[in-house]
Amino acid sequence: MKSILTLFLVFSGFSVFAQSTPSKETQIKLATLAAPEDQRADATVYGFDGTLLRKGSNQTVCLGDDPRRESLSVSCYHISAQPFMERGWALRKEGKNAQEIFDIREAESKAGKLQLPDQGATLHALTAEHSDVNWETGEAKNTYTRSVVYIPWATAESTGLPLKPASPGLPWIMDPGTHRAHIMINPARD
Repeated sequence: MKSILTLFLVFSGFSVFAQSTPSKETQIKLATLAAPEDQRADATVYGFDGTLLRKGSNQTVCLGDDPRRESLSVSCYHISAQPFMERGWALRKEGKNAQEIFDIREAESKAGKLQLPDQGATLHALTAEHSDVNWETGEAKNTYTRSVVYIPWATAESTGLPLKPASPGLPWIMDPGTHRAHIMINPARD
């Protein structure tokens, strides 16, 4: 009986800290914070689970925050990355871990079965601490945005980029020589 009570208290404790899913409007407002300002109003927006929240009319696609996480984490990317993203969602729903997803998408892209983002497709990821987000209005302060530019199969040698940043804010190449090769741009934090 004691173990059942302990389990109940543990699960109850977790549910106290989990945030509820914000309204659709708030999810859209928070997700589009990661997009350049001139692209927000017409961006397509998906919820964290891949549910379409709003069909847009420009080249920008945004992903909403996962309310199971403690802090805010949203991203927006060029529409050419959509097949790559959707494949990742499907594999995650199948229970695949990050390495399995990487390996499967690598094999499928080498075989020509998976369309990769266009050379130079950009993704912006915005984060904020839980306490810096108004989960009712969709406003956030003290946010941090990093960017990546997808360049599938590129290497340090083909781009001249280093494998790690020379100093904060300078670009570098991550996952060189793979389907997921991309330029990382992490601005210095205040």
